[in-house]
Amino acid sequence: MSSVRVTLPDGSTREYDHEVTPLDVAKSIGTGLARAAVGATVDGKVVDLNTPLAGDTAVSILTDRSPEALEILRHSTAHLMAQAIKRLYPEACFGVGPVIDNGFYYDVDIDSRLTPEDLPRIEKEMRRIIKQNVAVERRELPRDEALAAFRAAGDPYKVELIEAIPAGETISTYGQGEFVDLCRGPHVPTTGKIRHFKLQSIAGAYWRGSEKNKQLQRIYGTAFFTKEELEAHLHMLEEAKRRDHRRLGRELDLYHLQEEAPGMVFWHPNGTRIWEAVEGYVREVIGHHGYQEIRTPMIVDRSLWERSGHWDKFREMMFTTESEAREFAVKPMNCPCHIQVFNQAVRSYRELPLRLAEFGSCHRNEPSGTLHGLMRARNFVQDDAHIFCTEQQIGEEVVAFIRLVFEVYETFGFGAPLIKLADRPEQRVGSDEVWDRAEAALRHALAEVGADYELNPGEGAFYGPKLEFSLKDSLERVWQCGTIQVDFSMPGRLDATYVGEDNAHHTPVMLHRAILGSIERFIAVLIEHYGGAMPPWLAPVQAIVLPISERHRGYAEQVGRRLGDAGIRVEVDRHDEKVGAKIRNAQLRKIPYMAVVGDREAEETKVALRLRDKGDQGSMDIDSLSDRICAAVRSRTTEL
Repeated sequence: MSSVRVTLPDGSTREYDHEVTPLDVAKSIGTGLARAAVGATVDGKVVDLNTPLAGDTAVSILTDRSPEALEILRHSTAHLMAQAIKRLYPEACFGVGPVIDNGFYYDVDIDSRLTPEDLPRIEKEMRRIIKQNVAVERRELPRDEALAAFRAAGDPYKVELIEAIPAGETISTYGQGEFVDLCRGPHVPTTGKIRHFKLQSIAGAYWRGSEKNKQLQRIYGTAFFTKEELEAHLHMLEEAKRRDHRRLGRELDLYHLQEEAPGMVFWHPNGTRIWEAVEGYVREVIGHHGYQEIRTPMIVDRSLWERSGHWDKFREMMFTTESEAREFAVKPMNCPCHIQVFNQAVRSYRELPLRLAEFGSCHRNEPSGTLHGLMRARNFVQDDAHIFCTEQQIGEEVVAFIRLVFEVYETFGFGAPLIKLADRPEQRVGSDEVWDRAEAALRHALAEVGADYELNPGEGAFYGPKLEFSLKDSLERVWQCGTIQVDFSMPGRLDATYVGEDNAHHTPVMLHRAILGSIERFIAVLIEHYGGAMPPWLAPVQAIVLPISERHRGYAEQVGRRLGDAGIRVEVDRHDEKVGAKIRNAQLRKIPYMAVVGDREAEETKVALRLRDKGDQGSMDIDSLSDRICAAVRSRTTEL
């Protein structure tokens, strides 16, 4: 055998004159590293520790501190779960079991219906396999041998997956004891490497995502390298349940959904007040940034969607209707309609950039199984805008938009957004030279504002590159909301032109941009970020007056009128309950300001102020309370 020369991350090299694996390399460096090793990267590819090395190669040993290691652990835990299920339910067959954000799942076909009460039993069997410290071994097979093996095992799902693997691709299995699974890997070397995991829930999932296929049982779980990380994650999940916008939407009487209009929201007065505050602020701030607001039809003839390209690419997601032998589509997006407004005049280069904005109501026929409260709906409103500009103006418009996004997110109580630059996909329109200039414009804009970003290679739209803006909520969850996309295609398809300095007609570039994305979804993020306890400017009811007894109701009404006249959203609690119960109810409703009034307050024309988060604040006159609330609302502060 020829020698193996390994280059380590620090630049040092090691040579071996015998067969060697990454685990052998780790052992030669130190027993501590070998014990901590989970996997390795070889020439940039993540592999198992037992992968044979050859020739000159760059090797990095992955431990629990390596970002790639967690995915290996979770993938291996999914296999461990499948092995435990197979021991407990010998008839079990398995679909797919990928790693997902924060965990993993595996789809299983068994005769009995699993319930959450079955999960501890599966976990117990998993721990038994961990104690056995079973070796995990990779094996590459010819297609015929792999098919024969899984047919003999009676697993039709794996057979179907193998048949779909293109000819010439490697087919590999991973075995641990009696359990063998089809998998690309990589995996931990032994089951003993898995320690801290939790099976979380069970859901239904159609095989290969098609309702025409059998419904399997999908078991979700998660795994971490330390007990502390697992416990912190489980605590976060419990907090997420407590903050779930669907639960708080009911408790705070914000909105509801019902079967007669699936995926379409019925907003109640409290929810509508939040909506109006959000929309009103965005309308105000984009007005200051040179946007002109327009309104366009909800239903448009099919021919426009064909010309824009949406009919071919988006038809299955569009609601349609007919009238007088003409076919119409309910708009799934606003862009073609905005071009119609642009086209109604002969435009000069002097008018550019032209920024047209719309809070446009869109409808998309999302599959019913994907609907999720306000997060994913069939009817939603976008804070949409399209900027018509010259190619030379792309950079300055993107700079202005990035600054606008930072301003808006900060006002809503979020930190600086995470930004990704999605560059050219394989299938695209436009020349490479045009794409070069567009991508350079986005990079220069990011550099000008000093914004950090990640590259999202190949994920741009077919018509141009884009920036995606994501925010982190109070639970450190990431939500992609804003975007700006460069479009070289649609303006030309829909005959948009402007007259340039040379008196010739040119096609403008169109920048698609949204700050919030879907307003419904953004409100859901706000609800969960604040746990329903909205800052004063967003709170549906900003203040409530609580009379101690019936005889104080008249003075309470007077206080309520004074606050209402100042523009404050105020209520008077007229229930026949003790004041303690009224305070508890106001706390449950998460009202920021509570003005308690009794004999002393009526005599001195004052209120006893309570804050939602800070309790009693002492006595205050009505005007001072009004000024305090109005100042908090005007400044859009998160503080009371």
